[in-house]
Amino acid sequence: MDGVPRVPEQRRPGSSAAAAEPGVPLRFAVLGPVRAWRGQEQLPTGSPQQRALLAALLLREGRTATAAELIDALWGEEPPSQALAAVRTYASRLRKVLDPGVLVSESGGYAVRGLAEGALDLAVAQDLAAEAEKARGSGDLCHARGVLDQALALWDGEVLAGVPGAYAEAQRVRLEEWRLQLLESRLDMDLEQGCHAEAVSELTALTAAHPLRERLRELLMLALYRSGRQAEALAVYADTRRLLADELGVDPRPDLKELQQRILQADPALAEPSAPVAEPTLVPVRPAQLPATVPDFTGRAAFVSELSDVLASAEGRVMAVSALAGIGGVGKTTLAVHVAHQARSAFPDGQLYVDLQGAGPRAADPETVLGSFLRALGTADSAIPDSLEERAALYRSVLDGRRVLVLLDNAKDAAQVRPLLPGMEGCAALVTSRVRMVDLAGAHLVDLDVMSPEEALSLFTKIVGEERVASEREAALDVVAACGFLPLAIRIAASRLAARRTWTVSVLAAKLADERRRLDELQAGDLAVKATFELGYGALEPAQARAFRLLGLPDGPDISLAAAAAVLNLPVEDTEDLLESLVDTSLLESAAPGRYRFHDLVRLYARACAARDERPPSERDAALSRLLDFYLATAATVYAIERPGDRLVDHRAPTEYPGSAFEDRHQARDWLYAEAICLLACVRQSTAPHHLRRAVDLLWTAIDLTESGANSKEYEATATAMRKAAFEAGDRRAEARALLTLANGHHISGRFALAEQEAADALRLAETAGDPLPTCWASNMLGVLALYQSRHDDGETHLSRAIESFRSCADRPGEASALCNLSRIHLAMGRTASAVTLAEQGTGMYDDMGNTLKGANGRYALGLALTQSGQLSQATECLEGALEVFRDSRQRLWEGMTLFRLAEVDLAARRPAQAAASAELALTVLRGIGGEWRRGNVLTVLGRALSGIGQTGRAQVCWREALEIFDSLGVPEAGQVRSLLNPLAVA
Repeated sequence: MDGVPRVPEQRRPGSSAAAAEPGVPLRFAVLGPVRAWRGQEQLPTGSPQQRALLAALLLREGRTATAAELIDALWGEEPPSQALAAVRTYASRLRKVLDPGVLVSESGGYAVRGLAEGALDLAVAQDLAAEAEKARGSGDLCHARGVLDQALALWDGEVLAGVPGAYAEAQRVRLEEWRLQLLESRLDMDLEQGCHAEAVSELTALTAAHPLRERLRELLMLALYRSGRQAEALAVYADTRRLLADELGVDPRPDLKELQQRILQADPALAEPSAPVAEPTLVPVRPAQLPATVPDFTGRAAFVSELSDVLASAEGRVMAVSALAGIGGVGKTTLAVHVAHQARSAFPDGQLYVDLQGAGPRAADPETVLGSFLRALGTADSAIPDSLEERAALYRSVLDGRRVLVLLDNAKDAAQVRPLLPGMEGCAALVTSRVRMVDLAGAHLVDLDVMSPEEALSLFTKIVGEERVASEREAALDVVAACGFLPLAIRIAASRLAARRTWTVSVLAAKLADERRRLDELQAGDLAVKATFELGYGALEPAQARAFRLLGLPDGPDISLAAAAAVLNLPVEDTEDLLESLVDTSLLESAAPGRYRFHDLVRLYARACAARDERPPSERDAALSRLLDFYLATAATVYAIERPGDRLVDHRAPTEYPGSAFEDRHQARDWLYAEAICLLACVRQSTAPHHLRRAVDLLWTAIDLTESGANSKEYEATATAMRKAAFEAGDRRAEARALLTLANGHHISGRFALAEQEAADALRLAETAGDPLPTCWASNMLGVLALYQSRHDDGETHLSRAIESFRSCADRPGEASALCNLSRIHLAMGRTASAVTLAEQGTGMYDDMGNTLKGANGRYALGLALTQSGQLSQATECLEGALEVFRDSRQRLWEGMTLFRLAEVDLAARRPAQAAASAELALTVLRGIGGEWRRGNVLTVLGRALSGIGQTGRAQVCWREALEIFDSLGVPEAGQVRSLLNPLAVA
């Protein structure tokens, strides 16, 4: 790392073996105020001149400083007459404070010696910078970035703060320049790793603080261009050229000019992914997602060798393990997992795994899979873009320079797989599928057939035991032949025999023969699999068979232990015993501790068994009804914890089966997001008239999923389906509530006209059905939507009605919400004082109820009112408190909007650089959520902030984009943006 300030040293602090004994080690800081500690105790360092002496000695890193050097460092060219005596006095006082032997006299001068490793923050920073340089040289950018972040975090304000003298000032300049060099290096690596959006925010603030530093401008241009903001990148160059001409009378340096030309020419070498990787971790995330390999893996030696050789020489190649003719149970996954485990050492940066559910009715969406992969690789939810193309680009960028193995299990087709391939040299992918992927370019195809008789017998023997098989070898061969030499079939049959010590191999062979005769009309491809499942199912105990049948009914990709207990109507302990016994038979898989799933073919068979064997047939519906009850009761508990006092939990459809309890709101919220996919699948599956109301109420109680960004699309699609089901069933109550959830989804996505129509319909239907709660909330939403559309009188009417409706329902949180929204209406109408009062009332009500999450919404409204009333410090306090809650609660929409409001406060307080940074972060957080109207507002404020720091070219670009958005929406904000552009318009 160029520019690391390394003073020639004889003995640096921390390098001496003569550390002070006994006692707690000393620590010193110079990258901020000069301080000293013994353990956690801060030591007195005396007057400014005495601290200057200590700093001068520490900065010499163990070398001796002569008395003349120290006098010059403390007083420069005009020392006092008693300077030498003063130096000796300061040294004597420091000796009394520090450990014996630390400050030593030597050759007429002084030195600091014998400090422990890491005792001086500057020395630590130097070592970290050297480590980062080494890691970057070896290509480990993740580690290099993390280490540089650690080094930069050691700066604590102004270097040598409060220390007088020319020497201290020179050191301040030197160390600040080094800090900026480190920062530039880290930002450069951020861009190499794809962290473009976050870099824009940070670089915007840095260029404001250091306007003449061209390297920062160059990095800002590159970050903007790679974020898809070409016009702004070019505007930075124009702003820089104008600034340099005005301030210094020079042109930009050649590197900056060259970058401008490359941007103008759309140089492909600059076309890095436009999506960011947020919040890089100090320790790179190394996922280890491979399922456990089976201990009795048998045979397949040629395939293992072939695939292992290809993986060992992986240079971005893609390998597919394919099953010819689509036979299930042939051992594709087992082989792939075994090979992947053997190859783990060749992929030290991690292994990713996903079941793509390609053989089932709902194959996994590549967009969703990429989101889970990016999270596993350390990407924050707020940094994951919305579209499949952007996610795939970010995924490849995150993997660049890393060696990661990706196991894509059970793929539907090549189209599903392509976006999930790493595509980077050093990474590799293993793909299993029921189809032969001849259209997967560059794939190494392997056709996996059934086992040979010898391999099949070996597997059977490993499970059953050598002693039992040896005496009945012919019967064992009959068994594996009856299983069609399919590994899954053999494993199930052998597991049943191993569990029954009274059976002989011949007994099992006879049973298998019977099973095959019953299925002799089936096609050959399905024969072995279904016969195997029939055998395994037929050998189950009654309780196991019932569990097997009923657990195949829910649509979710897997199921938690608690949810399974609801399906079976059993205690959790008994359920776990049953499920683990099914895992032992290979009829069920343990996806993770406390979670279970079926192989897709086994699930289909389980459902067929339920349709055929479950008695009475109504038990199938009862099982799904209990699951719906469980989800609704548990989601209601989460809702009540997050929103104490809210009446929705009292106005939901009743449930008979209980839900789970939680120790705190964090545990409750974690449950909601962990169960999101399964919960929404349960809602979609519950369209029968007698389930419909509970399903819609479950959707309403899980409303937090809409505002997180992670589940917004799935939630909205589910709400659409439930609205349709309720309409077809003629259930006006359910339809009104479904419409309300759908309106909320449109509101979150910025589709205000659609949201208003859905909310108005919900209000009408709720009134017809005599359902008071959606009547309240629909009025509340109509008021908010009127605010967004600048119909303030309508908004006041709707919200006044909402307040009265909430009061009549004794719904204090609802009343508080309507008060806070009415505050915003008053604010828009210029009634600032009443706006503050209303927001204070609403926030106070939330606080009285201990409603932390909604209290943050109250503080958001109060922060807006305080900003407009000029109480900026109080506004900042309110908004920062709200921001902390929104981040903790995974409310991406409100996190982004609060950052936007903080930018407005910073502008009002004349802190344009800080405003620009906050607005840039808001754009990043709101990526893919919130809609274009909100984006236009953020761009408007960002332009004002950029104008305030002299980046007028970028400001114009932001305003033009905002104007285009507002014009397309036909909203009055367009006029405000035109007024901003007009004074700067080019004739």
